[in-house]
Amino acid sequence: MQEKALNKYSAKNEIEGCLLCYDAPCTKGCPHGLDPAKVIRSLRFKNLSGAAEAAKASQCSNGCVEKKCMAACLKGKIDRVVAIPGLMAYAAQLEIPEIKSKAVDLKMTFCGVECENPFFLSSSIVASNYEMVAKAFEMGWAGAAFKTIGTFIPEETSPRFATIRDEGNSFIGFKNIEQISDHPLEENLDYLRQLKKDYPQKVIIASILGQNEAEWTYLAQQVTEAGADIIECNFSCPHMSGDGLGADVGQNPELVALYTAATRLGTDRPILAKMTPNLGHMELPAIAAMKAGATGIAAINTIKSIMNIDLDDFGSGPKVDGKSSVGGYSGKTVKPIALRFIYDMKNHEKLKDVPISGMGGIDTWYDAAEFLALGCTNLQITTSVMQYGYRIIDDLKEGLANYLMEKGFHSPQELVGLALPNLVPVNQLDHHSVVYPKIDKNKCLGCGRCYLSCYDGGHQALKISEADGKPQLIAKLCVGCQLCANICPVEAISEAKRVAIK
Repeated sequence: MQEKALNKYSAKNEIEGCLLCYDAPCTKGCPHGLDPAKVIRSLRFKNLSGAAEAAKASQCSNGCVEKKCMAACLKGKIDRVVAIPGLMAYAAQLEIPEIKSKAVDLKMTFCGVECENPFFLSSSIVASNYEMVAKAFEMGWAGAAFKTIGTFIPEETSPRFATIRDEGNSFIGFKNIEQISDHPLEENLDYLRQLKKDYPQKVIIASILGQNEAEWTYLAQQVTEAGADIIECNFSCPHMSGDGLGADVGQNPELVALYTAATRLGTDRPILAKMTPNLGHMELPAIAAMKAGATGIAAINTIKSIMNIDLDDFGSGPKVDGKSSVGGYSGKTVKPIALRFIYDMKNHEKLKDVPISGMGGIDTWYDAAEFLALGCTNLQITTSVMQYGYRIIDDLKEGLANYLMEKGFHSPQELVGLALPNLVPVNQLDHHSVVYPKIDKNKCLGCGRCYLSCYDGGHQALKISEADGKPQLIAKLCVGCQLCANICPVEAISEAKRVAIK
């Protein structure tokens, strides 16, 4: 008997509930040698074409009497198992878009350095020793920004991480109070040397942080001799303990220029100035860096934050013996902020042609493509790796490649900057027309969420029909804000044709 497919809403709930296990028991338990974990991961990371191809090839949608995958599912130890056969059937019936181009090459050139794909580990705990970076390279990451190297070893705290979780098993916000590398300088240099020797085709970005001009020059010399392909100046760590370090530098264009110039004295390699988002206009320090000898910009670093307040003991996370401090906020909820800063720089006459390594909330290939469309030519990722591991590279590469093929592109470079013309000052938007909401009564559940939101948070332009209990539009009150469409849980409300305001 063929397994009944879930719909996209029930599938979303099941995907968000999956634990995304290491060495997934569902796959190990399949008597037919199939890989449901791969299909579910691809669905989770929006690689729908990849999920569909894997599910169709598996023939799992034809039904399975044993259902040993579900018997092995560890989520059953929490509440209920994931509906794996239904998810497989859902994936198998997804329509795979027509392929317009089969010749896609993910190679990109960034700051004059050829990269096998645009995906790099960002400077953080995920790239902090030889073994970690080597594993990532073996799995398909094109490069890594090694965790920031200094001449000193910082004193760290425990714990140092805190999260904001969503309805599923993932976190949407992440706070850290971790500082730069806790390995001695020479040990870090040895890591760089060995990585470059063993992986000569991979790209090594050495992130450095000096305490004065002489240290910036010295560190640049050392990492250059160790084989770094690119040097990234960390002008933006939000919680370094010491004046004139991290974000304190990035907020000061004069210091950015001074330390960029000092770095340039120590190297002939491309230099990235890593920008802090903890200011109003990133363009000012970015211009200062470029004038002083930088080759490109990396943006954004984490955002200064207080994660929460515990209303039982009034502490904040992460709690270090009951106390905490301002830390760096990352995760997918910072993506809109990162995109805005990148747009500001790409829209500036003095920065529009500057190479940008984009980061901040990249969770899936779709997020990555958004950064490319705003003008980035390199991408760095940390928080998603911390949640799911280096294995996300499979769906990042496959998802991006599938998208490019569907659009008829041959390279990610063809995507770069395509969104920029569609972002304009608000006074250039059309203020003389309106798009009214269109309600599909067949899809509508009658939950009334749209009515509540419109009445209490909008323009009171909906009423509930006495005949069927579903919403009706009051056109004379509607301003076309589309709050109702954004609220609807089943996409029963869409945009009608744009009309001129009389």
